[in-house]
Amino acid sequence: MLIRKGGIRENANRFEVRHQEFLLFPSFEHQQASLLKPEHAEGMAGALQEHADPDWLIFTHFAQVHRAFPVSELTELQALSPHHIWSDDYAKARLRWKPQQTLTAMVLKTFRLNKPVIVPMRPEYVGCKSWLDLTEAMEMGSMNAVLSEETFAERANAIDRAMASSVPMLL
Repeated sequence: MLIRKGGIRENANRFEVRHQEFLLFPSFEHQQASLLKPEHAEGMAGALQEHADPDWLIFTHFAQVHRAFPVSELTELQALSPHHIWSDDYAKARLRWKPQQTLTAMVLKTFRLNKPVIVPMRPEYVGCKSWLDLTEAMEMGSMNAVLSEETFAERANAIDRAMASSVPMLL
């Protein structure tokens, strides 16, 4: 699951699901270990080292949006807590920032690319934004699901149950 609210360079500073399929951009623009649950903070240091070259983007994963939910209530956010990596305090802070705007929780079916896609970093890719239109044509090749169909269904159903009071967003 990926949770977004939108950033400084979003249309109207608001996040929207613009694509149902996309490469996961290896960005750590605002990430700090203190904003993550302890069991996930340790993994961030390794991920930062893997993507240490500022001249290249290395794409290793592709995602499909399975479902997306608006999150406007603290009770909804608390129900989602077992399914995301943010600390509870940071999640609450994101919900309260610009409270007239909802968070968007996206359930993603994620795939690991069998061969990473590497493209040069460009100035237009830098900054606080959720979506980038890459200038390079790229061949993604083959990929494998990160989770088995059974495991994905179990986790997606658990999120559906947690969000039972919310109407999924139309994609």
